[in-house]
Amino acid sequence: MKKSAEQVLVILVTAKNQEEAVMIGEGMVNAKLAACANIIPEIQSIYRWKGKVVKAQEVLLILKSTKPRYRALEKAIKAMHTYETPEIIALPVKEGLDRYIGWVRSETHR
Repeated sequence: MKKSAEQVLVILVTAKNQEEAVMIGEGMVNAKLAACANIIPEIQSIYRWKGKVVKAQEVLLILKSTKPRYRALEKAIKAMHTYETPEIIALPVKEGLDRYIGWVRSETHR
């Protein structure tokens, strides 16, 4: 049975440090809100915040989840995150290995 890649999302979240990214990633996987969490340490971010350009070292968290779980995942991330306005961006998956897509869906199924 072919699994629909279109139900799968890749969610990008920046965190202030490795500890916060791990805490959020583990929380999302343990709650079955994400099937997987990848952490990319030490990214350089440049952004405008409250009228000023800010340069900051951050950590990038990449989560794999599904559209039906997105709202609960977003709410859970906001509850754990220390930023006033955390970056939480969901990107749709157009194609993917059927077996992997099926795994993401099964791991995030309620």
